[in-house]
Amino acid sequence: MAQPRRTLVPPAVTEFLGSARFTSTLALLAVVTGFSTHAIRAVIGWPGLIGVLGTIAVLAALSFIAQRKLIEWHGLLPISALLFVGWCALSIIWSDYQLATVAGVVYQLLFAFLAVYIALVRDAIQIVRVVGDALRVLLTVSLALEVLSGLLLDMPIRFLGIAGNIAAGGPIQGLFGSRNQLSIVALIAFVTFLVELRTRSVRPALAAFSITLAALCILLAHSPVIAAVSVVVGFATLALYLLRKVPANRRTLVQWGLAVVTVAALVVAYIYRTRVIDLLNARADFQVRYKLWIQIWELIPINQIAGWGWTGAWPSDVYPFNAIQDATGVYHADGLNAYLDVYLQVGFIGLLLFVALIALAFSRSWLLASNRRSVVYAWAPLVLVALLVTSVFESSILIESGWMLLVICTVKASQGMSWRLRLPHREDVSG
Repeated sequence: MAQPRRTLVPPAVTEFLGSARFTSTLALLAVVTGFSTHAIRAVIGWPGLIGVLGTIAVLAALSFIAQRKLIEWHGLLPISALLFVGWCALSIIWSDYQLATVAGVVYQLLFAFLAVYIALVRDAIQIVRVVGDALRVLLTVSLALEVLSGLLLDMPIRFLGIAGNIAAGGPIQGLFGSRNQLSIVALIAFVTFLVELRTRSVRPALAAFSITLAALCILLAHSPVIAAVSVVVGFATLALYLLRKVPANRRTLVQWGLAVVTVAALVVAYIYRTRVIDLLNARADFQVRYKLWIQIWELIPINQIAGWGWTGAWPSDVYPFNAIQDATGVYHADGLNAYLDVYLQVGFIGLLLFVALIALAFSRSWLLASNRRSVVYAWAPLVLVALLVTSVFESSILIESGWMLLVICTVKASQGMSWRLRLPHREDVSG
């Protein structure tokens, strides 16, 4: 008589790791960690942050294994993302700072893995809820700490970098390390909370509180960057709303019209960029960035095709990043422009792969939002608009929470529109 097959992991454990409650909690924990890396580093340092991320990644891997028969992998991992990450990893070969490149690639892969986990075990509305819950908590804590520092204690919270400026109306930065990063997070939260409201996935009172919270954080951050980004996201929201009202047989023509108008608007904005900067009262902020960009542009031709080697965030003690700091007289954790940053680190090939990645992710997400009935599909393209426009002024899309959101949106868009979905499945071929 055949003996029953023994399993290494008890069925109860497998059932728990694959349960909806476990995956929901783990996804929430991953998003909260991704957006609060600055605060975690400030409290327990880099070893603590890596320990937290590693633990979440191990739990995610175990959860993947427990659900491996339930997840449809066919055509889900976008080739564009795999090529970009692969090229970054390949730069270890020619990098002059190989240890920093290995660390940067591992860090990039860690967040990419968590993003893929979230995208595959949560559907669109669940992802919106996870991001909404995480940002609701983080923005509330940020505002509470600013009130504690600026109004109750009247002293800065130095280890978090909180200066206590809320009594003067800002600028504030909360848990996120800078006012620009707070404003970016708050804008993404604002979009998320609006989608929550429209999909009725939270109570109206909670949605109203959340939207007010995000708007207040944006206003108190006083970020010159976010003003321009908010205008673009507002126009994208209006365009998407109107586009969804257009009959399906005319939608393609309207899409091309929107594309032409967008290109024309970008050309006009570039021609009148000086006036735009003055209008945003961002001349001093722009001059800092411009000085940094000039230094980056001078170093790019030295390794123009393949780049200097991937690091993600800039290490302060290796060339050419320390040379840039010496030339500008200011420490910069990144290039304050994602596109130049990619060009510097992984060269022209890496830049082409990155542009292909974001172009495919955005176009697929936009088309899904245009053609699907549910409002929840509007979340991904609007978040991508915020990230892509911000990338002209910040490099946050390349690391941590920005990179996590990009990968989540890319995978979800690929789920809906990948050309590989039309290929025969393995079981179809065998059957």
